[in-house]
Amino acid sequence: MTQETFNESGALLVFLINLGATLAMFGVILVIQIVHYPLFSRVGAENFRAYEAAHTALITLVVFPLMLAELITALLLALQPPRSVPSLAAWIGLALVGVTWLSTAFIQVPLHGRLSAGFDASAHQALVATNWLRTIAWSLRAVLVLWMVWRILETR
Repeated sequence: MTQETFNESGALLVFLINLGATLAMFGVILVIQIVHYPLFSRVGAENFRAYEAAHTALITLVVFPLMLAELITALLLALQPPRSVPSLAAWIGLALVGVTWLSTAFIQVPLHGRLSAGFDASAHQALVATNWLRTIAWSLRAVLVLWMVWRILETR
């Protein structure tokens, strides 16, 4: 195996991990945006604090490993994309990951902080409305990584 073949195999492995993490997060964000967050208003005031605490603890177990894998592999892909993937596409993918992380850290986490004190209709409405930013970013990433699959398969 030549060094070039080894490097390309490594880039493809990184890409496959990125593909899996991105598509998993795309599915998660759709369920969160369309089903889960809108239903927060139906939990009831007496149970909401416990529900919110359980939600944040449990959803973190699902999304944190996926988001971390997506971030690390998106960075590696931007630095060394597979041969058939344009570098610009990989950098756009990394930028979209940045959008999801920044939105999570500076918008959704603070809103969940407000909700942890009890149901707050304005915080809930803001959470549903602002989460569209992450939903759109992960949707664009899903399209982008599937396009990358097509590029990789087309050149084989």
